[in-house]
Amino acid sequence: MASNLSVSSQEFEEKVLKSDVPVLVDFWAEWCGPCKAIGPTIEQLATEYDGRAKVYKLDVDKDGDLAGQYNVMSIPALLVFKGGKVVDQMVGAAPKPQIAALIDRAL
Repeated sequence: MASNLSVSSQEFEEKVLKSDVPVLVDFWAEWCGPCKAIGPTIEQLATEYDGRAKVYKLDVDKDGDLAGQYNVMSIPALLVFKGGKVVDQMVGAAPKPQIAALIDRAL
């Protein structure tokens, strides 16, 4: 797992809510199979959208408070933030084009 993609509740406001570009946050957990399945895709998108959008992974076991705050009931949950608000979301593992479309719609 690329640790540079992880975001914690301490950094969430700074990195996500105050970002000047759209941010995709992957709410995931170590024990979640589908979460691990889309892990490489999330990392590729972080590289491909570098400079246009940001991509982070939030571990719900470590930061469950944030998952609750955004009503994340099942994972993986992909939330797109723009201007500090959730503008799009998707629950469950999905193919890369579908996840990329989430970011594209917010650009």
